[in-house]
Amino acid sequence: MNSPFLIPVREIAHRSGEMREHDIEVAAPEQWGEGLVSVPQGEPVQIDVRLESVHEGILVTAEVATRMVGVCGRCLTDIAQPVEVEFQELFGYPGGEANDFEVQDDHVDLETPVRDSIVLSLPFQPVCQPDCPGLDPSTGVKLTDSAEPETPIDPRWAALQALTPDHDDTAQRRAADDTEKS
Repeated sequence: MNSPFLIPVREIAHRSGEMREHDIEVAAPEQWGEGLVSVPQGEPVQIDVRLESVHEGILVTAEVATRMVGVCGRCLTDIAQPVEVEFQELFGYPGGEANDFEVQDDHVDLETPVRDSIVLSLPFQPVCQPDCPGLDPSTGVKLTDSAEPETPIDPRWAALQALTPDHDDTAQRRAADDTEKS
């Protein structure tokens, strides 16, 4: 029982109504998350936790803050963004009803609920900015905000482009406006 996520609850165990608050900072013991973004091993994890003794066990309410790193799902740019989550779990006393978490040796181990809440909050398709234009599908170059991807012209129709004297849209519109209406 030497985990940095262990918090002693001996003072408040079996004393309904008692409460303690703790602020702890620990390093992520391993990489949390898979895919495009994750919380790397050793990343600081700030946990503000409130422990309340209730009849069934210890009610843990926590706010967790850390940082995720990875790549944008659209343009593959490196990103690093803060992650902030909250959770509330009941750590039941041993021998009582079946709970997901239990008070063990007058301690609560926050590692599993902290890790689970962080991993579940990581985006499946992270973006560097909400309106990221992504990559050009034909060249693979990162698009700028003003650049529109050019639609390639079908080579079968390319010969028709040579028949028009002016290739801009205004000449085509003028020619269309000069036609008779039936």
